[in-house]
Amino acid sequence: MKTKSVPLEFTVGVFIIIGVLCLGYLSIQLAKKEIFDTGNYTVHAFFSNISGLSPGAPVEIAGVEVGRVKKITLDDYDAHVQIIIQEEIQLQMDVIASIKSKGIFGEKFVEIVPGGDEEIIEENGKIRNTEPAVDFEGLISKFIHGKI
Repeated sequence: MKTKSVPLEFTVGVFIIIGVLCLGYLSIQLAKKEIFDTGNYTVHAFFSNISGLSPGAPVEIAGVEVGRVKKITLDDYDAHVQIIIQEEIQLQMDVIASIKSKGIFGEKFVEIVPGGDEEIIEENGKIRNTEPAVDFEGLISKFIHGKI
């Protein structure tokens, strides 16, 4: 009497498919990207200098990550930064968005300082108050050459 066994090729194929799916999931998680942007909304900010900020950079309020930089483009000689914010976080119209770095030459991120206005920024709204990144290299150069 013969018993039916699973062919070796089928077993190997199943393991390869599972491995590819796991690698895909890990790459999405490591890149901190979302497949579906559910529970988020987009706001726009314009900076005169973003100096090293890149898409995917964190957006923080009081040191807590509340969003990510989605896209950066050039718009009329200003950096147009699209920011994805968690849906439960409501930004007032008078918030201030600043480009900061973790450490002297660390990763750049957007820091949002809450305002006191009662009016809330809606989906695809604009953050009006922005502060550009501090150019540490320029400051060091001026200091070395005695221009400070």
